[in-house]
Amino acid sequence: MSGGLDHAGIAARIPHQGTMCLLDAALGWDAQAIRARAVSHADPLNPLRGRHGLPAAAAIEYAAQAAALHGGLLAEADGATAAPGYLASARAITFHRLRLDDLPGPLEIEAVRQAGDARQLLYGFAVRHAGEVVVEGRLAVVLDALAGTTPAPETRQP
Repeated sequence: MSGGLDHAGIAARIPHQGTMCLLDAALGWDAQAIRARAVSHADPLNPLRGRHGLPAAAAIEYAAQAAALHGGLLAEADGATAAPGYLASARAITFHRLRLDDLPGPLEIEAVRQAGDARQLLYGFAVRHAGEVVVEGRLAVVLDALAGTTPAPETRQP
């Protein structure tokens, strides 16, 4: 497994910028999986945090960013640019707790590519804290959803 990417290296490879880039480090990756670390769940300025804290559902975004980073790293290894991807669905999600912001120390995010082609990907994921799974499930990602579509003709107003 390759590894060793900091926050700046992650931000250079995914579309999420500023405080919305939630991952702190990529710990390792190969053709099938990526492991990342995050500490932003404890930040009071986390953009996903609400009045009552950071809900466990935010772990889906952490996993989606790990999957996006994985795609970017694989494309880069092939000398290409990753196709834009859009989270299409999150399924079979199991929440083992209600919130993330009260967890001391880092989260570890693992995303494993289970299937895919040039148009869509399926990742299984687990978000862990201190070795215990806090949220797990699957993500479906649609790649380059606008490719092959014809733009609507311009409408001219008199």
